[in-house]
Formats: sequence, C-alpha cells, structure tokens
Amino acid sequence: MFLFLSKLLPLFLYPLGLSCLLLVVALLTFWKRPRIAAGAIALALTVLLLGGNGWVANQLVRSLEWQNLPAAELPQADAIVVLGGATKSVAKPRPGVDLSEAGDRVVYGAQLYREGKAPLLILSGGRINWRGGGSPESADMAALVKSWGVPESAILQDPRSLNTYENAVNVKQILESHQIKRVLLVTSAMHMPRSRLIFQRQGIEAIPAPTDFLVTELEIQELQSSPEALLLNLIPDADRLQQSSRVLKEYLGLAIYRLRGWL
Repeated sequence: MFLFLSKLLPLFLYPLGLSCLLLVVALLTFWKRPRIAAGAIALALTVLLLGGNGWVANQLVRSLEWQNLPAAELPQADAIVVLGGATKSVAKPRPGVDLSEAGDRVVYGAQLYREGKAPLLILSGGRINWRGGGSPESADMAALVKSWGVPESAILQDPRSLNTYENAVNVKQILESHQIKRVLLVTSAMHMPRSRLIFQRQGIEAIPAPTDFLVTELEIQELQSSPEALLLNLIPDADRLQQSSRVLKEYLGLAIYRLRGWL
C-alpha cells in the first residue's frame, strides 16, 4: 500500500496535478463563490507558468544535479552499482529491451566496467506489476550490458527492489555476501542526492558516479545568449514542466524518506 500511495498522492503536488486540482476547485465554486474560483484559476495558471518556465526548471534541476558532481577521475572500487529506472521491458511491438529517459545509467555503468573501474557490475531493480510488469529490470539491464561486452561472470543482480530504499537494503546483502567494501554508485544526477544518503545510511561506502545530467553549463549560458533564447524559456514548455515535477518528486522523496528514518 505504501508503494501505491507513494506513487499516487504526490501526483496532486506536481505542477500539472496541482493545477488540475485547482481547476476542479474553480469548477465547484464558480457559481456560488466566484472570487474563490477566480483565485483558484489564477493560482493554477501561475503554477503552470512557473513550472514550465525554463529559468525556474533549470535552477530547480541544478539544485539537485550539481550536488555530487563527479571527480575528474573516478577512483577504483570493488564493484559498480547501477540503480534501476532505466529500461522498458520486452512487450509487443517493442523488438527488445528499450532504454528509457534515464538509460544513461546502464550505458555509464557498462562503460565504467570496461574502463576497469571495478571487477563486478551489480544491477539493482525489480518491476512493479501494476506499472507495466515484465521481467525484473535487473535482468533487462543484464541483457543489455552483456550485449555490450560485459561477461556474465562479472554481473550480479538484485531483481526485487521496487524503490531506492530497497535498492540500498538488497545491495547491502549482496555486498556482504561477496565481502565488497567500496562501490561506485551509478544513477541519474538528479536522483543521486537521495540515493547517496540512503546508501550511506546502510553503511555502504558509495562513491557517487552520476550520469544523465539534464542541465549543463552550456545550457545555462544559452539561457542568457540572446533575446530569442530568453523569450523561449519564459514560455511554458511540457519538457520543462516534467523536469520541475521530477525535482519536486526528489525533494518530496527526501522529506518522506527522512521521516521514515531511511536517510
């Protein structure tokens, strides 16, 4: 139930869900309380304008992504841990396992292995039945990295984790059974602050190896490069709205995980 509610309830706090909720309030109060309805409509419009604004979205994303910027040269470790959320399982008409928006996680994990950063690649992630189902994400990631040259003998899987907390708990069991001390933690840069804290809480020496950056120095410079860029970033955009929602999801996750004692 916690897993379901953790996916459902936050939807009403993200810009799109909150705006829809405010518009419902406006519809219910339009005839008898027009001032409340007008206020709800104005607030809904403000939420969409701010959430879809390029300046706002970039600053929100940057506040998370730039917390754990990778070192110029990552150190050696005993294993590389790649967190799930990066693949779509095989289902018609999909010809095979597809990479999702966060697919850079899998690519980067395999790249670090091939660079000799660690002798083992630990792939962590299950699959929620009521969100598409299919084979565990760890198995899908394993199929991909094997096709890229990572030997099966170097791959360990955690096929049961359904959230970041379970990632850390289950990976800790794998580390203890293989006497692994230090790992490179690979996940999306936006997801790294919460992931790092959870892994540290489990007593795991996890060195951040973030990837999948949405905001770069070049993009920040482009925001100020011309009047055209300025105007385009002021106009609400669906991609920016999604980025703002992802940031709010992470901050909300940090708050909830801290209340549960997972951080």
